[in-house]
Amino acid sequence: MAKKPKRDEEREERIDSEIVVDCYEREERAMAWYAYLEEQLRFPFTATCIAQRAVSPLRVKDEVEVLGMAPEEECGSEVFVMMQWDRREGLAVPLAQLKPHPEAGEKTVQAVADWHYWRSMGYEY
Repeated sequence: MAKKPKRDEEREERIDSEIVVDCYEREERAMAWYAYLEEQLRFPFTATCIAQRAVSPLRVKDEVEVLGMAPEEECGSEVFVMMQWDRREGLAVPLAQLKPHPEAGEKTVQAVADWHYWRSMGYEY
């Protein structure tokens, strides 16, 4: 795992007060993150793969079209999003391995950065 980033007080405050506020159980935090990302992300958007994962066919620097959130039941351990693939329904990949292009919009870029920060700080649901 990458080195833990420096604590970002503004981001910590947003996560604590807007996302995981009043979440005490793992399932509550998972649902809160899912709802936050579903509300903030503007689909579709283009993203670049920034990390290779064993659970994903993507390689670093691959560009993908992100179509939407994966089904909620797939996001119990981490957040997955749907990307265009060779079948109609697409393929779910970890959001942690994607970085949206700036054209995706400020809210999308910030929300994904919030998720990356949460994960890199070692926080869990």
